[in-house]
Order: sequence, then structure tokens, then C-alpha cells
Amino acid sequence: MRISATAAREVAQLLRAAARAEILPRFRRLASGDVRTKSGPLDLVTEADEAAERHIEAGLRRLFPEAVILGEEAAAADPTKLANMAEARLCIVVDPVDGTANFAAGVPLFGVMAAAIYQGETIAAWIHDPMGDDTLIALRGEGAWVEGQEGHLHDCRVSVPAPLARMVGAISWGFMPRDRKAAVLPKLAGFAAVMNFRCAAHEYRLVNTGGAHVLVYNRLLPWDHAAGVLIHAEAGGYSAQFDGAPYSPLRHTGGLICAPDQTGWEEVQAWLLG
Repeated sequence: MRISATAAREVAQLLRAAARAEILPRFRRLASGDVRTKSGPLDLVTEADEAAERHIEAGLRRLFPEAVILGEEAAAADPTKLANMAEARLCIVVDPVDGTANFAAGVPLFGVMAAAIYQGETIAAWIHDPMGDDTLIALRGEGAWVEGQEGHLHDCRVSVPAPLARMVGAISWGFMPRDRKAAVLPKLAGFAAVMNFRCAAHEYRLVNTGGAHVLVYNRLLPWDHAAGVLIHAEAGGYSAQFDGAPYSPLRHTGGLICAPDQTGWEEVQAWLLG
């Protein structure tokens, strides 16, 4: 199956519309009852997440009536939806507000993410930045680009490969088990610089437009990573799970490293996990 460039732009417009209608009007205007915890203190949901997910799901059903739509909040309410994801021929996963903790705190680092998965393979990806009002888009085998509201385009390209001591990375260690966290944290000094935006949408954007070299994640829910990994691949990067297996949106454990090339991936994997 192939998703056309025209359909990809329609999805980008849908994410933009949802951000304008449901997310931005609530930014820095949430009441105390509009923010709740889900699985723990790092896992939040707001009224904006739920409203945006309903908006996006309705639009995707019009564009792709044959698809199963799997939103993060729907999956949180009914975990069997994630477990049954592999049964869908075409599944579109949606993260209506990635970086909810930032959004709830009034920090302007959040995004809207979606990915189309056909028979277990990600074939199209979108990461929308509501504040910058542009969208990273990728189609498998056709490249990745940033598209602004007025149609301005420029290609996504990962950074030039560099040795570990010169790499800048976004290392997400908050969801690592305690023993892995204790082993990884002292090794972060081996990089040139390390950051954590608390927002995969902006971390993928940074790496996929050449602003940093490396991403490391321990938790692999598909709405957080399916879009970013495809954009990274189409932008020329190399990614694999901690054990070297190719990333799959159907596999939700095992960690992930993204780097400019395989050599860089191997250096990061050996340094952090060896």
C-alpha cells in the first residue's frame, strides 16, 4: 500500500486543524481538574489530549475509512487495543499531544504525531509542531521533508556522523529500570552534550533536521516512535533496538537508539549498554 503525497498533506492539515481548535486554545489555560495522571507521575493526560484525539480520529476516519485508528488515550483507556494492533491490516497511531507534561506546565515544547502502519510496517509519518506551525512528513521510500503552512518545503537530513565524544544526544532515561539507569547515567559525560526535552516529537525533529546526532529511548509505545523512526530513516539515519534488531511498531519493549549511521549506532550501543 502507498499513501500519496496529496493524502499526506491532508493528514498534515488535519493535525494542524486539531492543534488550532483543541490544543493551542487550552495552552496555559488548563484548570487544575483538566490534568490527570495515568500510569504514574511522568504519564499525564489533559483535556487537550482527549479533545484533539477525538478531532484527529474523526478526520482520519473520513480520509481512511478502512483503517483502524489507535490513539494514545483510547489505548490507555482500553489496553487491549494496543495488544490487538498487529491484527489490523492498516493502523494509524496517533499521539494527540506528545510532551503532555510540558504542555501542562506551560512549556512550549509539545507536538502532534501520527504514523500509518500497513501490515506491521510504517509507511507514512507526521510530526506537527503547533507552535512553529509546520510538519515533518515522511513516506516510505520517498524521503522526508518539513512542510510549512504556506507549502514551503525543505528536506530532512540527519547530522554528519561524528565520534561519540563529539555527539550531541537526547537521552531519555526516565523510564529505564533502576539498574540500567544507574549504569547509563555516569556514561552520559562521554557525549559532547546531552539533553532531554520530555517530548519525543521535538527530539525527533532535532535529530531528523541535523540539530543533534543521537536519540536513546527505553519505552517504545508506537505513537511515540513509529513516526520519528520512519522520518529518521528517510532522512538518512540508522536506528535499531538495543539488541540490534530493526525497530518494529509492533514491538513495545527492548529500547531504541537512533544515530546518523551504523558505525555511530554501534559506538553508542557499546558505550551505554556494553
